[in-house]
Amino acid sequence: MEEQEKTKVNFFKGLFIGGALGALAGILFAPKSGKELRSDIKDKGNKILNDGKEIYADASTKTKEIFGEVKHQAKELKREAEDTGEKISEEVHEKMGQVKKVFGR
Repeated sequence: MEEQEKTKVNFFKGLFIGGALGALAGILFAPKSGKELRSDIKDKGNKILNDGKEIYADASTKTKEIFGEVKHQAKELKREAEDTGEKISEEVHEKMGQVKKVFGR
């Protein structure tokens, strides 16, 4: 699952970087005046920045959800292990008592 998450993150990084470079190339090669070009670069830069912030916020939320679920599952596993350990301990004490009765000690 971890490998799958890395693949998704790398895909979105590539998508983001590719989109940014494509937009920049389109702006730079378009026949416009300097003022229009600077305005377009500023607008596209702001859009890319906002998109990046949105992607970061989504990734941050998803990460928090995953960590919360992992923490919950770890607590459950710990609780199950403790319960199992207690049951085994009780069974061992019971069997030891039976062995002592058999050998008269």
